[in-house]
Amino acid sequence: MLKKKEPKEKKVKEEKIKEKKIKTKNVKEKKVKENVPADEQVKTKKFSFGLLVLAILLILVVAFSGYLSYQLLLLDGIENLVRYIVIVILGLIDFIFLIRLFVIAKTRKKKRKKHILFGLFMFLFAAICFAGGFVINYLYSKVDNINKDLVTYSSSLLVMSDDKATKIEDIVDYEIGILTDEKSPEGYIIPQEIVKEYTLHDTNVIKSYENYSEMLVDMYAGELDALFITSNYVDMYSDITGYEDIATDTKVIISKEKEMKKSETSDIEIASANKSVTEPFTILLMGIDSTAEVLSKNAVANGDTLILITFNPKTLNATMLSIPRDSYVPIACWANKAENKITHAAGYGNDCMINTIQNYFGITIDYYAKINFKGLVKLVNAVGGVEVDVPSRLCTDDSSRYGTVCIEAGRQVLNGEQALVFARNRKQLANGDFGRAQHQQEIIMALINKMKTITKVSQFTTILDTVSNSLDTNLTTKQILEFYNVGKDIIKKSSNAEESNLINIQQLYLSGNSQMIYDEGMRMVLYNYVPNKSSKADIVQAMKENLELTGHNDIKTFSFSINVNYEKNVIGKGPYRTGSGLYQLLPSFIGMSASAAEAKAKSLGLSVIFAGEEGTVIEQNYPANKRMDKIGGPLYLTLSGPAKTEKPKDEDKDDKESTEDKEDSGDKDNNSGSGDSSTPSTPTTPTTPTTPSDDNEDAS
Repeated sequence: MLKKKEPKEKKVKEEKIKEKKIKTKNVKEKKVKENVPADEQVKTKKFSFGLLVLAILLILVVAFSGYLSYQLLLLDGIENLVRYIVIVILGLIDFIFLIRLFVIAKTRKKKRKKHILFGLFMFLFAAICFAGGFVINYLYSKVDNINKDLVTYSSSLLVMSDDKATKIEDIVDYEIGILTDEKSPEGYIIPQEIVKEYTLHDTNVIKSYENYSEMLVDMYAGELDALFITSNYVDMYSDITGYEDIATDTKVIISKEKEMKKSETSDIEIASANKSVTEPFTILLMGIDSTAEVLSKNAVANGDTLILITFNPKTLNATMLSIPRDSYVPIACWANKAENKITHAAGYGNDCMINTIQNYFGITIDYYAKINFKGLVKLVNAVGGVEVDVPSRLCTDDSSRYGTVCIEAGRQVLNGEQALVFARNRKQLANGDFGRAQHQQEIIMALINKMKTITKVSQFTTILDTVSNSLDTNLTTKQILEFYNVGKDIIKKSSNAEESNLINIQQLYLSGNSQMIYDEGMRMVLYNYVPNKSSKADIVQAMKENLELTGHNDIKTFSFSINVNYEKNVIGKGPYRTGSGLYQLLPSFIGMSASAAEAKAKSLGLSVIFAGEEGTVIEQNYPANKRMDKIGGPLYLTLSGPAKTEKPKDEDKDDKESTEDKEDSGDKDNNSGSGDSSTPSTPTTPTTPTTPSDDNEDAS
């Protein structure tokens, strides 16, 4: 029993000794404090507070220097070595501050002035880091916004203005048109969501079409009740013959917007994401006929401004080609890649337009850039105007389309609105669309020249704001930042060359011929510009040479006369053989006698079947100006005399040949009901426009 009690007694004794020591210590500390003067106690408290302030400042220093370091890391490709050195220096300064604060806290030396200076230095350093990070973040965000990853698309359900329907619930027993392209946000994706949301497929017939033009033609003709189309349809079609009043001819039943990533519906967006702009590249500039201040929603390029540029950063050589809006080329996103005006590809998205140009010229387009009217006006104003030579007095509506702006003839500096008139107007130019294309190139070159002279920070930020809001591109932020290295290279070379010769721009010209061709989709004869094949070949060669895709043929000698003003050679202007590339078209047989019509048809290799015995031709089953290579059967002509009572003996044979020809044809019409039938049930005689300017006139 005694052995068990001993350990307990010992433990209690030890605890009492500890308590006594603690009491003794507290008494001593209390005596020490009582003996310390009051002013010393105040100083100690101030030191502790100052130490707390320095600790807070150190936290801010570390936070803001980290913020600056992060922003510097975002500037990938710009002065990498310098950026990394700065980041290391920031880290070292943070470490020095930390050690200094640790020493102050450890030694508790009350050197008030030095501590205040140390605190001020930390505060100043933190402020500089924050300001530097803020500026870089501002600039980076503006650059990052140029590539608008998220775009708001909008689709509308359209009917004729006299239709009884006024709301979506009224759409019952309708035949509704929709695009077949499943990647089209506005022609298929959003319409399908509307169809599903309102169960339109239960009470209506959904009919698929290859393009908007066919849908509109059918709806105007009463063969289609309603259709889904991009909400920008008025901008797309109001300049086309027959659709000038489309805004009042039609009405919108319902519209729906959807924000989507461009990369979800486009292959072009990421095709060149890993390419560097320090290597030769191509870029397509597209104009947007929009009055919006900010390019946030899906902006459909109107096809009036299509400029294909190749640039070689190594040699600082560039080529610039303006593609005529009426160029008759295969449209990449249409069935069988049917030929049509290139401007008609604009309404089907960037991929359709870019693929159309790529396929036609055989040149890969790496990047695109779209800018609207407001953007051009602001950009020109930001650089202080552009100097150009105006050939004659030009007038057109302003960027908001509220009023008219005119510019007089002569060399002058134009402001933003005036520059827009110079770039848009074509009606008052002798060479129409070609003159406008030339003016657009002059504006671009004038802008480049003015940007070389920018020295003010305010000008630079204004330009950056304008580009960020009014431009869209598939250039990644990293690629845009890489232009810094291109600019630095230009500055280096400027010390050994004249400023005017730094960037050599070779203007290209696509020669061609005008031709009135029956449009299968629009069901009318329209003006087209058929490019010359030799001109196209020369242009492609020049672009490939600049892109280093083929060898360069140097011109070592040339002749000139001192009595004749020297004109710079423009690649693609020729001279070339007139008529090269033109299509053979079906003539009009209206008014011909039976014998004359038969002889004419035979010379074209066509078999003829007449309805009626005497008189002149009053109808033909194939419309005049239809391409001969698209005719797949015999020509049926109706004479003004009485109809035949017997069927021609060779009709069955001709019908069989017609079917075989149609099956063998490699270039079929993609338009249902276009008058391409081999039977004379619906003969049509289209009205041919008298002048090329009748089609697709814009407000200029």
